[in-house]
Amino acid sequence: MSSLLYDTPGPRAKRRNLLYTIAFLAVLGLLAWWVLSALADKNQLAAEKWSPFVTDSRVWTTYLLPGLLETLKAAALSILIALPLGALLGIGRLSDHRWVRVPVGAVVEFFRAIPVLLLMMFASAVYREFTAVSSDFRPLYAVVTALVLYNASVIAEVVRAGVLSLPRGQGDASVALGMRKGQTMLYVLLPQAVTVMLPALVSQLVVIVKDTALGGALLGYAELLSQNRQITANYGANTIATFTVIALIYIVVNAIVTGLAGRLEKRLRRGKKSAAAAIPAQGGAVDAPAGATEAKTDAASG
Repeated sequence: MSSLLYDTPGPRAKRRNLLYTIAFLAVLGLLAWWVLSALADKNQLAAEKWSPFVTDSRVWTTYLLPGLLETLKAAALSILIALPLGALLGIGRLSDHRWVRVPVGAVVEFFRAIPVLLLMMFASAVYREFTAVSSDFRPLYAVVTALVLYNASVIAEVVRAGVLSLPRGQGDASVALGMRKGQTMLYVLLPQAVTVMLPALVSQLVVIVKDTALGGALLGYAELLSQNRQITANYGANTIATFTVIALIYIVVNAIVTGLAGRLEKRLRRGKKSAAAAIPAQGGAVDAPAGATEAKTDAASG
């Protein structure tokens, strides 16, 4: 089947694509063989380095699960604060008032341009020098602060782009109905832009989960990735096995987040379709009054 951008390959193109596929798989197989051989030479594939994750529950109860809980805690706090803050900043960038739009835009561009790692260092220094936050909680506060500042700025741009992507007639129709700009944004534009913004928002939520690892590397926050040091110190320098298991945990967590967001997006799209299908039924012809019907009947019989 052909389309505007794609033509059905002919016999020569099919043979060429098959050769490309075989060559790619051969190169991939050679690369995998080389990696596994190198790991075997370093004794990283030995059973004793992988077995603790199956035979010793203390690896999970002492290191991995507590680290995962800390990761989820920092990510959840950052998401709960960054999402509404980002939405407010995005709405502020769309304001008709220059005294609102310009400062909000400066804040968004400033924090969006600074690396998260630098924000974490700066937040930790501020908490250490100017607050009474305990050293036990300071890493968590610094991680959440940095993630909120950066990701709220990114989410603000996502919100702004999502609202601007809607047809101009949506806002004009609400103005014609007498709605104020705030009401138009809250009740008309934002609900419709949610489905447009959702894929980008989900990607940003995944980034938040992964960026918590920067706090463990820089500030000593006891998140999931930082637990590799304790595990490798207590279970025979099984670095590769530890990183592999931690990576699989990250993949599972992010897959769950993406799956839940996908279900939410499908539900929102179904709701829009059902609402659109109900409009013709509600906007059909209005039944004529009983008196008018009787008059028409009498006129026809006369």
